[in-house]
Formats: sequence, C-alpha cells, structure tokens
Amino acid sequence: MVRLADVVDALKLEHTVFALPFAYLGLWVAAQGNPAWSTVIWVTLAMVGARTAGMALNRLIDLPLDRLNPRTKEWPVPAGRVKPPLLIGIAAAAIILFSIAAARLNPLCFRLAPLALLLLVFYPYTKRFTWTCHFWLGAVLGLAPVAGWLAVTGHWDPTVFPLFWGVLVWVAGFDILYALLDLDFDRANGVYSIPQRFGIKWALAASRLCHCLAVLSFGWFGFKARMGSWFWIGLGLVAWLLWYEHRLVNPTRLDRINKAFFTVNGWVSVSFFLFTLLDLKVLL
Repeated sequence: MVRLADVVDALKLEHTVFALPFAYLGLWVAAQGNPAWSTVIWVTLAMVGARTAGMALNRLIDLPLDRLNPRTKEWPVPAGRVKPPLLIGIAAAAIILFSIAAARLNPLCFRLAPLALLLLVFYPYTKRFTWTCHFWLGAVLGLAPVAGWLAVTGHWDPTVFPLFWGVLVWVAGFDILYALLDLDFDRANGVYSIPQRFGIKWALAASRLCHCLAVLSFGWFGFKARMGSWFWIGLGLVAWLLWYEHRLVNPTRLDRINKAFFTVNGWVSVSFFLFTLLDLKVLL
C-alpha cells in the first residue's frame, strides 16, 4: 500500500514555492493588477501539471543514480516505497492536465506547451554530459513568469524577458549550492555539475555571481515594466535574502545548505510576489 506522504515526498510538492509565485508575478503585472480569475485558475492548474510531470519524470530518469547515492537512496522512489509505474501514471495525468490548461488559456500557450514539456524531460539528462545543467534547470523554472505573462497577453512581449533571465540565474545559483551536497558522489560517478568541475571555492563564487545577476535582471524588469516603489523595496529584500543565503553557506559550513536552499529561496519568491502585489495596489 502506497502512502500518500511518500508520494508527496517523492514529488517534493513543497518546492512549488520556487516557481508558482513567479508565474503569478508575471500574470499580475501583465494584467496590471487585475487578472481574470479564470486565467489565474488555469495558470495554477497548468503550473501544477507541468511541475508534477517534471518531478515525476525527473524521479524516473534519475532513479539509477538515486539508488547509488547515499544521500538519496532512502528517498521513496529509490527505496521502493513509490514504484515507477505509479510515477508514470502520475506523469501522464499531469501532462494531460497541463495540456488542457494551456489550451484553455490561449492558442499561443497551447502551441508552446510541447516545448515546455520537452525542456522538462531534457533537463534531468543534462547532468550526464554538461556542468551547465544548473542553467538548464533555471531555464525550465524561468518559463514560469513568461507563461504567466503569455496567459494574459497571448503574444510575445520583450518586457518579460528580463524576468525570465532573472529566474534562470537565481535558480542556477541556488542549484549550484545544492549540488555541493553531492560533490563526492558526482566525482565518483561521472555526474556533471559546477562543483564537480571547478571545486567548492569556484562553485560558491559562481553562485554569488548568478545571484548578483538575478538582482540586476529583476531590476531591469522593474525598469522596463515601470514598476513603483513597493516593487523596488521588494527587490531590496530579495537582494538581502540572497546575501544572507551566501552568509549561511561557506566552505566550512556546508551543513547549512538545506536551510539556504529551501527556506531562504522560498522567501525570495513569495516576498517578491507579495511586494509586487503591493506595488500594483492589489493588497492596499
């Protein structure tokens, strides 16, 4: 009997906090603070479908590595508590949900849905051949604000592109830190990452650079979208949170990576979205 808690754990549903607020941010800014609630609902369902499909497929693709890795071998899937056929069924249902939601939004979203799914499938393989895998993950999550924006407008707008780049390098930055947990395993098993290729010191420097670029990209978006003072206060908070994240993690305190990875970055996405709502006078 499969426990629901094991399925939730396998799919890491709590990690939705990274992408969904940015999808909403793109949606609310594109709608100038007043989106149709039907659009909000379909965007939410599309994000749930895409993220669930991506994580289920990731667990299946990475299963051989997860069974070998001491850090992950007791996770529900490699430990056998959640079986691959169940994950295949979950992924199929999630893809159907994502496709229906995209179709209900507008024709452009539906046409782009296969590309998003292709990136979701491709990302787990990148760690087999390139240390740029962190940026591929960033690109997948960077589609979230673009999707929210396109759901409202139905056409391309260069205003949202800096938000895509900001999320891309923000995610890459914290994924580089997370990869430090598997440094020895990756070196022994030929898994590619920036820490595996360049070592701890340069990995930390690369993560800091990514997060500096993220703040600049978010600021570029704020300038192009003509955001007001609350947005810039929120960006200041984001910058402080990312600074604090790098204060937590250093070569002698890698034990604090999980706190930096989940807690701090969860606050980054949620607080940035909330301050953007304040700027749009949604919460005032």
